[in-house]
Amino acid sequence: MNNYELMVIFTPVLSEDEFKASQKKFMDLVSDNNGQIQHNNPWGLKSLAYPIQKKTTGLYWVLEYSAPSDFNEKLKIQLLRDENVLRHMFTALDKYAVEYNAKKRSGVQTGNEKAVEA
Repeated sequence: MNNYELMVIFTPVLSEDEFKASQKKFMDLVSDNNGQIQHNNPWGLKSLAYPIQKKTTGLYWVLEYSAPSDFNEKLKIQLLRDENVLRHMFTALDKYAVEYNAKKRSGVQTGNEKAVEA
């Protein structure tokens, strides 16, 4: 099992329920293929760096998961078939990235930041 991070930009015309349904669809796909969801982070509506399909905003969603290496190809096919997905990007995470993400989520200071004095 390898660790991955998936970032998806959905079309901005989705309602809140449709956005959640799309997230659930892909999380279920990971779970059904012997994967494990580590973290789910919907960022919401953000501006795009450049227009995609004449849209200047998109609904961002980040999913951190563990899955067999051959699963990403299946997931990629489903992402390309979904007309609500504008862009997607997979990132393979090493053990240091997984540890960093866990510390960042828990609020533990990683050592690179300077403490703010009150």
